[in-house]
Amino acid sequence: MSKKPFKKPSFSGGPKALLIGIIIMFALLFALTQLTDYAKTLHEFTYKEFLDQVKSGHVQSIVVNGQQVDGVLKNNQRFQATVVQRDTDFDLFEKYGVDYSVATQGVTSNFWYLILLLSVLLVLGMLSAWYINRQGKGNGGQGGGLFNMGKSRAKIFMPNSIKEKFASVAGAHEAKEELMDIVDFLKNPGKYRKIGAQIPRGVLLQGQPGTGKTLLARAVAGEAGCPFISVSGSDFVEVFVGVGASRVRDLFAQAKRNAPCIVFIDEIDAVGRQRSGGGNGGSDEREQTLNQLLTEMDGFEVNEEPIIVMAATNRADVLDKALLRPGRFDRVVTVPVPDLISRQEILQVHLKKVKIASDIDVQKLARATTGYTGADLSNFINTAAILATKAGLDKITMTQFNEARDASSMGKLAKTIVMSDLEKRITAYHEGGHTLINILMGDLTHPLHKVTITPRTGGSLGVTCMLPSGEQYLQTKEEYLADIRVSMGGRAAEMLVCNVMTAGAGSDFKGATNIAYRMVAYMGMNDVLGKAVYDDAYLSTETKTKIDEQVALILESEYQNAYKMLEDNRDKLDIIANLLLDKEVVEASEIYEALGMQQPETITLI
Repeated sequence: MSKKPFKKPSFSGGPKALLIGIIIMFALLFALTQLTDYAKTLHEFTYKEFLDQVKSGHVQSIVVNGQQVDGVLKNNQRFQATVVQRDTDFDLFEKYGVDYSVATQGVTSNFWYLILLLSVLLVLGMLSAWYINRQGKGNGGQGGGLFNMGKSRAKIFMPNSIKEKFASVAGAHEAKEELMDIVDFLKNPGKYRKIGAQIPRGVLLQGQPGTGKTLLARAVAGEAGCPFISVSGSDFVEVFVGVGASRVRDLFAQAKRNAPCIVFIDEIDAVGRQRSGGGNGGSDEREQTLNQLLTEMDGFEVNEEPIIVMAATNRADVLDKALLRPGRFDRVVTVPVPDLISRQEILQVHLKKVKIASDIDVQKLARATTGYTGADLSNFINTAAILATKAGLDKITMTQFNEARDASSMGKLAKTIVMSDLEKRITAYHEGGHTLINILMGDLTHPLHKVTITPRTGGSLGVTCMLPSGEQYLQTKEEYLADIRVSMGGRAAEMLVCNVMTAGAGSDFKGATNIAYRMVAYMGMNDVLGKAVYDDAYLSTETKTKIDEQVALILESEYQNAYKMLEDNRDKLDIIANLLLDKEVVEASEIYEALGMQQPETITLI
């Protein structure tokens, strides 16, 4: 359920504004009508025609305004004329009984033109005020619009609107345990001051996207029963220098008024990146904003009531070191990708929101979704629910969960792509190469799940899907090399059987190169460069060349190993390729059965 932020009552808009707008509109229409009627009856005279009308006794009254004459004939017709000012003309007016007057120079004699001008100005003013007010509301009523540009865009959630507690957050047990101290600080600050302990000023939540960092921050506020002031790091970013710093000042002014409270800055890396000192306009504005944030966090010791700044990021490595020093973000709490037990708890929470069949095995679902974040699991269940709805079912079965996992790991089927027979054959041997190398490598790789030569969204013409059978926290050099060899199996099979090179191996080479580079530059898994970690930013040309040479050597060696394995097992490769050409989508169990081999344990949802 979405939470409505606390905000002050607004008196702008509503029925009064509508009534005023209607009145102004009718006044403007009336003025336009009068001008239109006036224009219809107005006649233009030349100077000679005007004098002739006077001498003929047809002119009833005139108003002289410089060289402009506005008048009315005796038949009530209005007229205008441009005249040459002569004193003898006034004698002529006296002689023929013309009622005349002289207007002040420069003041219009047309009352309705003045009304129209004022109406237009009033309408423009109201439109401007409406736009500024609308901009303010569009930003949560907190600092939008032209005159509120320096105001904070933070949303304030009062305690009675925050329903999340730690019990609402499934998994993340270690993170919740660390955050319990923060809750106690907010509830009982005096207990810590009595012994001389300083209350933490900041807590940084770091972890991959979708792991529940924002939910944890709200849960801390819910447990502590204090206001929760939420803002995104991008809300401070502005093209005008000084605006970001002004918004930071306003944010912390709000925090001091609502203390004790929690200030939560989501995606803080948008404003807290390391300062470069480049001096261009964009970096100047961002650095001014960061400097103001650092200054405000230093000023909390004057507050009697505690204010805790919590921030979330998935890029803690790019944050300025001044933010992470003690006294600012005192604690860094890692919110990890859920493990098996946490995934099971998260799935149980989300499964309560949908209708599922009675035979759904939550533990099997948790085992089958290794590496999924909380957001991934939510999307996984939603995808299964959509598939069940399309199938006309009233409950989700294990079949839909299996399809949802396949859609996530392999991509959706691209039904509009039709391959030629030659392309199908090359693709079948390409995927067959990956598959056979994976099987022959045994426990060094993840178990085979499914192979397909049906085109998928994203441009792939085939997919060899391998899924982990359980949690894995360490990977050996042999396992890395096995992964590279599996990646090389596609190109090796193409060359062995079809004697062609296709672009389909491009993504395979990209992944293999990334693994080999990390082995050489970051993991010390190379005899030539030794047990060292090399920082890309400070590499010499000579060292870069050595790293590239060793990466190329690893890739070429594993390609030759893959080619030799396929060459020695050509009969098995033909069996897999023919099976793919016949069925297009083949389960792992079917491949092992066709090869006459024992299938290792894997997770099958169906």
